[in-house]
Amino acid sequence: MKTNKIGFIGGGNMASSLMSGLIASGHPAEQLWVSDVNPDTLSHLAATLNVHTSTSNDDVINAVDVIVLAVKPQILAEVAKNAASLVQQKKSLIVSIAAGISQYSLSQWLGANVAIVRCMPNTPALVLTGATALHANSNVNSEQRDLAETILRAVGIALWVEDESDLDAVTAVSGSGPAYYFLLMEAMEKTALELGLSAETARLLVQQTALGAAKIALESNESPEQLRKRVTSPNGTTHQAIETFEQAGFTELVSKALHAARDRSIEMSKQAENN
Repeated sequence: MKTNKIGFIGGGNMASSLMSGLIASGHPAEQLWVSDVNPDTLSHLAATLNVHTSTSNDDVINAVDVIVLAVKPQILAEVAKNAASLVQQKKSLIVSIAAGISQYSLSQWLGANVAIVRCMPNTPALVLTGATALHANSNVNSEQRDLAETILRAVGIALWVEDESDLDAVTAVSGSGPAYYFLLMEAMEKTALELGLSAETARLLVQQTALGAAKIALESNESPEQLRKRVTSPNGTTHQAIETFEQAGFTELVSKALHAARDRSIEMSKQAENN
């Protein structure tokens, strides 16, 4: 079986996690390349992962079969335009993990007929428990789809969506989602202190409870609603807390927040298209 040569433009946390995940899953480190403007970043990656490094994006593009664009969205236009000529010559597969940058924008910058997979990963990918949604344009063949999925599965689950517009909803649910859970954990910790627990006890209890609830949900065939009902005894303490949440409009507030995140994702994509 062919082992694809994979290149990363940008050597930040997400790229580092993807390379670490690929190596852990058996992909040879010598088949991975990364470019970055920061020599210290490259030195660290070479020392810890033993991958090829370069300060030249062109060097990486020339060496690989697939290019993962892992730079910040605000500089992606410049990076893509500078890479366009080589990408066209190599007919490279492009995998973009830049939030808010549409396939239309990428095509405008890279040129016509480029195979592009746009991905929306989330920060738990940094600890190999990510959730990523992918969408391929019409130039991506089945082998390239499998390759893109393999790269993102190295850091968690990877799911395909039918329409690129679905990625805006994905951004609202899983892309921004970790922050919602952190917000709840933050509020629970603060209240635990008010209730008299020590800071260390409060933090450990909240963290382990979040981990346990997620593990139960992942390993169960039941819906979150069913799981909630199972641990909510009538007129008990949990029931009282849930009632308080709902009376304050918890479900409606979550819906409003996710709609706002989705709408902002759409807005950001439109702004990028005007650059």
